[in-house]
Amino acid sequence: MELPDFHIPHAEKIEWMIETHGWALETIRPDPSTEPPTPAVAYSIGMRAAVDFPDVAVFGLAPAAANGLVTLVADACRGGTQIPFGVELVGLLDNELRCVFAPIDPIVAATQFVTAASWFRGDELDMAQLLYPDRNGFLPYEAGFDQRMRLAQPVIGRLDFT
Repeated sequence: MELPDFHIPHAEKIEWMIETHGWALETIRPDPSTEPPTPAVAYSIGMRAAVDFPDVAVFGLAPAAANGLVTLVADACRGGTQIPFGVELVGLLDNELRCVFAPIDPIVAATQFVTAASWFRGDELDMAQLLYPDRNGFLPYEAGFDQRMRLAQPVIGRLDFT
């Protein structure tokens, strides 16, 4: 018995996810052949309309783990949690691990997150990077952060704003 072809255009998949969940998750596989290697990244599309928070980008995680984190953020916002930028947060992640949300420059976001740029038809992207700690609890911008993880979780969000 031959299975039906479930291939649907990418834009229709994004639209279906937004209609079903309020936002979509786009995942990009890592590419070790580039110089430097391109890390895995997952990012939401449509969070502002769904939960009044910028779209969220997470580097270096498997799609299921990234989806879990973005869903956690969406659920927290739906529950009324106000998430600040540039402030180390404790309590959002399990085991009292710290995390930080860093806004991503719209020009950087447009070049880095092509599907989102296409979805919003060239409108300025409203995105934040979720920075999470390594296994020793250090965040990517801290001196103790595991050097082997620097390529997996590059910091593209701004931490130098006031």
